[in-house]
Amino acid sequence: MAFVRVCAAGDVPLDMGLRIDMGPEPIAVFNLDGEFFAIGDTCTHSDWSLSEGYIEDGTVECTLHMARFCIRTGKVKMSPATEAVKYYPVRREGDDVLVDLDGGAYA
Repeated sequence: MAFVRVCAAGDVPLDMGLRIDMGPEPIAVFNLDGEFFAIGDTCTHSDWSLSEGYIEDGTVECTLHMARFCIRTGKVKMSPATEAVKYYPVRREGDDVLVDLDGGAYA
């Protein structure tokens, strides 16, 4: 695993997301109660960014057609999406949020 610093912890407000354009595809980093997670940023239903979606109960809702994805696993939680997004290993070192950009996988 090759973890890369993608942002400072303070760059991702509590219960919000941040789009990161590094690596092979854009990812969305989320701060859930101080714990950080990363998933693919593109909704599999309509190629729309998830990083600015509405967050509730550990899921993010796509603002275009309201598909919901689990922030921890990338799994679909509500249609119209039927395909999951990748989730990425994340760790925090001090104020730095690191993501293994090559380690994306489907749950």
